This record gives sequence, C-alpha cells and structure tokens, in this order.
Amino acid sequence: MILLMVFLAVVASQDVLPRSCLDIQSASGVYEIHPEYGFGKPIDVYCEQSAEDGGWIVIQNRFNGSVHFYRGWKDYEDGFGDWRGEFWLGLKSIHRITYSQSYELLIQLGDESDEKAYARYDRFVISGPEDSYTLKHLGKYSGTAGDSLVQHKNFPFSTLDKDNRKPKCSKNKSNCAVDYQGAWWYHCCHHSNLNGLYAVGKVGLGICWNTFKGCFHGLKTSRMMIRPRAPTSK
Repeated sequence: MILLMVFLAVVASQDVLPRSCLDIQSASGVYEIHPEYGFGKPIDVYCEQSAEDGGWIVIQNRFNGSVHFYRGWKDYEDGFGDWRGEFWLGLKSIHRITYSQSYELLIQLGDESDEKAYARYDRFVISGPEDSYTLKHLGKYSGTAGDSLVQHKNFPFSTLDKDNRKPKCSKNKSNCAVDYQGAWWYHCCHHSNLNGLYAVGKVGLGICWNTFKGCFHGLKTSRMMIRPRAPTSK
C-alpha cells in the first residue's frame, strides 16, 4: 500500500509538469518537461522564449566551438554538452518529444560576418532506436537559408562508430560521419552537416548548409529548435 501511494504521488507530480516549452510562461532557461504523462521520465531541456514568439525546445546549439561534436553513437543517443551553452539534446529525447505531439523545426544559421539565415519546417519527426532515429517527416519548408535538409529525409542517423545508411550508398561506401567528422542523417554524403567540426570559414569539414554558404564553408553558428505546431497547422 505504501509503495502504491508513493508511485501515485510520483505520477501526480509528473502530471503537473509542462509538456513542452510552449506551456512555460517564463524567461529562457533550463526547465523540466514531461512530453507524455505516464510514459518515461521527465526531460531537462533549454527553453528559448524570446526568439520567434518563444516556446522553443533547443535540441542543438553551436556558437563558439567549446564542445566537441565528433562523437560516437552513445553520446548522440543520450545527449552531451552544457544546456546553457553548446550541446546536443540527444536522439532518445528528440524522438520522445517529436512523437508525443506534432512539432515544427526551426534552424538558425550564421557565418563569420554575422550574416544570418533560417530554415523552418512545419512538421518534424524522428523515429526511435529500432529505426536508427530516421528523419521521418519535415513537412513544408520556408525561410531564407534554402532547403538543405529535405535530401536527408528517410535516412537514419549515423555516427563515426555506427554507419546506419541502408542500403549503403553505391557512390560512397565509406562512412560519411568519418569522412566529414560529424554525425547526421547522412546519405551520399550530405547537403547539410550541422554537427560537423567547428571550423569557421574553412573548407571541407565544418558546420555547413549547402544552400546558404555551400558545404565548403564552415559556419559560425547553428541552432536547432522545435515547438508544438499550432492547432490550425495541417
């Protein structure tokens, strides 16, 4: 009976947590959310509340190279970095969140001259570990950066120690994560590589978005954010 009461108390405490950053009416910062009440544990996330009307869960943030992003599968599953600095939220958490309700994706980019651009997709879903966190949906694109993510749709996530491309690309049979020192939804190999090396302005292996500055020019900043779609979104 005591154990049951403790369990019910824990469940009740989780039920009062916000499901997403859109449910939090406070300044930007780290908060605890629970995407699906009764399933899994709460997740610590960074909520961006000032950009684009707020309510965004930041899933990736890069701006000074303080965190190394050339990592293996476990790190990309679990997440790494400083939630108030540079970080990757983690594939497990991103999957849970994007499967809990309908989400959109906003990607903000910047180069060394502080030129800014963005790409927005009105539906963003990645599958679970059984499907190697495949990029399942992107929805409709809008923005100023051009669409350099659609080519990665329906491809699984790959890292330096786990090349999940199925089938392997006939044009490039090597591991794209190793070749380009990153981790992404690679195919043959990429049109964007936001988890590449932090090599601002340099050729080849940096953070890149092909339709913004090309994939031979390392960008300075990259931020990926997701937010529940408005009820009117189709």
